[in-house]
Amino acid sequence: MKTSGLISKAACAIIASLGLLTGAHAAEGGIPWDKAPNKTNDLVSLQNGAKLFVNYCLNCHSAAFMRYNRLTDIGLTLQQIKDNLLFTTDKVGDTMVAAIDPKEAKQWFGGNPPDLTVIARSRAAAGQGSGADYLYTYMRTFYPDPAKPTGWNNLAFPNVGMPHVLWQLQGNRVPVYETETEHGHEVKVFKGWEQVTPGTMSTLEYDNAVGDLVSYLQWMGEPAQNTRKRVGVGVLLFLALLTVFTWRLNASFWKEVK
Repeated sequence: MKTSGLISKAACAIIASLGLLTGAHAAEGGIPWDKAPNKTNDLVSLQNGAKLFVNYCLNCHSAAFMRYNRLTDIGLTLQQIKDNLLFTTDKVGDTMVAAIDPKEAKQWFGGNPPDLTVIARSRAAAGQGSGADYLYTYMRTFYPDPAKPTGWNNLAFPNVGMPHVLWQLQGNRVPVYETETEHGHEVKVFKGWEQVTPGTMSTLEYDNAVGDLVSYLQWMGEPAQNTRKRVGVGVLLFLALLTVFTWRLNASFWKEVK
């Protein structure tokens, strides 16, 4: 059964009121986005990403255009979905609806956390690289900031309203800056991270986990994408082979014509 209570309704409401992953872009001068690993063909990674999504994201964010039983496309059986990814009141044919009550969220804060079904595609459409690169960087660049209502800030999305929901996995770390002189002015340049308190995962393990989550978000935005690509490659190979046969048949036909 899905882990519940990982994010309190109060935290979800803060996300809703301040706007999580809206159309806002990272501020100018922000850090460059890291390249996200492409694991949309890796069923094990997609399954882990689905688990992370259900346990950490679905408490506040719906995926209203995705049904649980569609996860059979990434190698899960219906029984595995029922045993590991559903509340006891959910059915395997239901869509992925957030645990937070949308009526309460709207009444208390005037809006609901956005749906994440096509978040990777929408980030790409907004000009944020492949979408995956932005999300991969975003989920790995949170740091504590007592001045913010949630207690967190983000280098990829400065002044974001979302708390770091994966902080227990990553631990707490702070950005490290060095002062450099550019055009006669001193500026702070980001140089890396300093781990303050450890998480349950190492840095490599956490990066891999985020890569799995982002790959799942990519897959969820278009579950048929891998099939579409395989069919497209097959069609192109067929057309290439047909072109060769047609060319040789044409040459053979006109060879006898004088």
